[in-house]
Parts: sequence; structure tokens; C-alpha cells
Amino acid sequence: MIVKNKKDGAFSIEYADGDARAGILETSHGQLKTPFFMPVATQGSVKSIDPGDLEMIGSKIILGNAYHLYLRPGADVVSKLGGLHEFMSWDGPILTDSGGYQGFSLRSLRKIDENGITFRSHIDGSTHFLSPEKIIEVQGKLGSDIMMPLDVCSSLHEEEETVRLGIKRTAEWLQRSLDYKENSDQMLFGIIQGGISKELRKESSEITTSFDMPGYSIGGLSVGEPKAKLYEIAGFTSRLLPKRKPRYLMGVGSPEDLVECVGRGIDMFDCVLPTRVARNGALYTRDGRVNIKSARYREVDDTFDIECDCYSCTKFSTGYLHHLYRAREYLAYRLGSIHNLRFMTRIMNEMRQSIMARSFDEYRTEFLARYSITDESARMDQRKK
Repeated sequence: MIVKNKKDGAFSIEYADGDARAGILETSHGQLKTPFFMPVATQGSVKSIDPGDLEMIGSKIILGNAYHLYLRPGADVVSKLGGLHEFMSWDGPILTDSGGYQGFSLRSLRKIDENGITFRSHIDGSTHFLSPEKIIEVQGKLGSDIMMPLDVCSSLHEEEETVRLGIKRTAEWLQRSLDYKENSDQMLFGIIQGGISKELRKESSEITTSFDMPGYSIGGLSVGEPKAKLYEIAGFTSRLLPKRKPRYLMGVGSPEDLVECVGRGIDMFDCVLPTRVARNGALYTRDGRVNIKSARYREVDDTFDIECDCYSCTKFSTGYLHHLYRAREYLAYRLGSIHNLRFMTRIMNEMRQSIMARSFDEYRTEFLARYSITDESARMDQRKK
């Protein structure tokens, strides 16, 4: 069961268990087994760790951000230095986001019209205009394996007509991106928007899938909505997409979110969360997040997580990790990030194995019964801050 889109790559589904799928995605820089999680290298680097660490963790693909790399050091610089793979010494596949999300998150610094997005740089205040064509040009110079088109990401409480206008512009920009795109070695995914409205998600899905893209992304979620609504809309939208194309849920990455959404037919994920919380001392375990800076870990001589095979857990004691964080040593951020990303890789691999064994529901039930989820109200307050 292999689906090809001209020369834009191929995706095959090997196993399915309910809505959960285990597949293979072919890219110009190697084969990827789905489902998978992408560590985020926004500016050409996964914060605090290097490509060797990523290989050791088992990461096969990383995500870069075309908007940030366009601002600094510039797409021309990256191109002259061999493209993003050579620039950051990464041999595996790379997906680049377009900057559409920054049009949402940096809303005080941007203006959107039918032609594109005008940004005021968060670095030096300079003004930049990104059209659909410009962002494809930038990603072409970066040389990523999978590109995202410029899109309009709506906020949670946007008026219906504003969201519908965003859907219309996203579709128009996708057509312009396709007309401009030349490199057949780079896959271009379509992006589904529509906020938390099922009607608008359906409308966006119908328009976007009519382009017959090699893959589809679900954007505009994990922007402040409750978890239950995230899962409901992700599952609803996933079922609207072609079964034989990869499905990418953008910016979602809590462990429980991965398990819930793989069960709803999602194949690809990315998020800054694992490395961000690691830098603040929150480390993942099967029982939930643990604050390694807590005084109760000060004199613990055992490994932090006996179920983990990462470098941090096999090499160092819990007391040492605690000390590094309390002393604010840079090594703490590297070791914490290695652990959290390895945790994500392990659960993705386990889910793939459970799908292949037709036992995904049992895996999901056992994982969620044990994993203590961060309090919803605390999570929302933290996001607001």
C-alpha cells in the first residue's frame, strides 16, 4: 500500500490497529518509521544538545523554522554553507515550518493581508514581508526534506468569519506555493486550519485535500484549548484526511497527547515542550513529570529512572543531576534534554510496536493509567503567563 505524489516522496501504511497506524515515509535523506516525534531545532539547533546526542537518543528527523533562519543568519548564508543539513551537521531528514505560526504567536509584531505577512523582527525591529512564494524560496535555499506553506493560524477566540477568511487565504497561498515550487526532492504538505469548529475544519480539509498533497498537517491546535477539545478536533480532522497520506499534528508534544493522538490516526508530531521543561528541571517518567530540583533528590545515589536507557540515566546519579540543576550548571540542561527526548522516542517506538502487534488499545490504557498528567488549570495558567 504505497502512495506516491509525482516525485514528492512516498508513504506506506504497514500496519493499522483501529485508527492508529504504523507506516514508512520516504524522504530524500532517508526512511522514517511512523509514528514519530520531531525535536525542534528552531534556529538550526536543538537547544543544549548536538547532532551526536540526537543520534544517540534515536531521533531520525528534526524540525527547523524557516522564519527564524530567514532572519538569522539568513537563507542565503545557510545556502552558501551547504544548506541546512551541512550547516548543522545533520545527515537525517529535516522538516521546516513556514512562519505561519509566528504570524499567530507574534501577532503584536505582524500584519496579515491577502499577499502575505509583514513582520517586525523580534531581533532588531526591522520590517520584513513574507509572501507564499518567498517562504518557499527560503525553504528551497535551506534544503529541507519537508516544507510547510505559509498559512494563517487563528487564535482560539477568533470570530467565525475571521477564521473562514484565514482558511481561504491559506488555500490561496497553498496554490501560489505549488505554482512557485520547483524542487521535486522537497515535499510540500498542505495545512488544515479551522480553529475548534468542526464545520470549518471540514471546509478547510475539503479545500486542502483537493490539491492532492504528499502529506497533510493539522495546524491551529494546542493554542490554549482544553485537552479534551484538542483530542476531539484532532481526531475529527484526522478522519477527514486521506488514509494513505501522512498526517502531521503541528506543535503538540506532551507524552499523553502523543498517545491520545496516535490513537486518533496521527503519524507525526513536533514540540519544544520536552526540551523547554527539561531546562526548568522537569523530567519525564512513566509516572509523570518529576521536579529534579526538589530537595528529596539531593542525596539519592541511584539512577534517576531505572526504566530509562538514556545516557543521563545510565551514566549519572539522581543526586548529581539534582546538584547540576541547583547549581545552574549548563550540563544540567543537556542531560535533562537528552533524557526527555529519549523518553519521547521510546514511547513512539513502543506505540509503533503495539500497533504492529495489534495491541495499541492495551498500550494506551496502561500508559494513561500510570502517567500522572499535569493539572489542567495549572497548565493553562502557565501558558497565559
